Amino acid sequence: MAGTHKGPSQTGDKIEETLIAFILGVMTIFTFANVVARYGFNSNIFYALELTVFLFAWLVLLGASYAVKHTLHLGVDAIVNMVNPKLQRIFALISVAVCLAYAIILLKGAWDYWAPYANLYPTSGRWLPTGFEQVRGQGWYETQDIPVPFFMTWLEGVFNEGETYEKLPKVVPYLVLPVSMALLLWRFVQVGIRIWNGEQHMIIVSHEAEDDVAEAAAKLKEQE
Repeated sequence: MAGTHKGPSQTGDKIEETLIAFILGVMTIFTFANVVARYGFNSNIFYALELTVFLFAWLVLLGASYAVKHTLHLGVDAIVNMVNPKLQRIFALISVAVCLAYAIILLKGAWDYWAPYANLYPTSGRWLPTGFEQVRGQGWYETQDIPVPFFMTWLEGVFNEGETYEKLPKVVPYLVLPVSMALLLWRFVQVGIRIWNGEQHMIIVSHEAEDDVAEAAAKLKEQE
């Protein structure tokens, strides 16, 4: 059907897919290894639980922008499907505008929460950034159990004035907050452009997916 979005518009645009696949792989490896250690050797990987919790948070937050890119978010389209295509496009653009505003607020909040852990300044203003506030850096904050990987020892000189970290600094796992919200904002911008150009007509899961499934089932039935 014309105007239906079937996937990313740009070849090689697979930021979320790559990160999600990597995260799932790491979570699987550590969870399996911890089970083997616990039941096979009466031991455990003491930081596995905290690591998988952080990775799961990364998975969920990155999944939000992934779902926007592939039109997987759920929504109600009962009213939209009752109007003509021109009005559908207007409704879709209004929805994108609201989502963009919400994503900007989320990005501001994500930056303001993460920035102190990176010894950076959070923004001022309640809803939109109006400047920067000077706060005490919190780069010395550490996670509870996760050790510092050998390839991240450079973090000590950047965020902890050269002092050795005993555990992984929180600036690393919390980095997903501004990154995921920036990706979410960018994906909504892309969706808005596609709707404006007539390449897509909704930002939520459409009943066209059901039509595709029914069509595929009909073809299989014919082959039988």
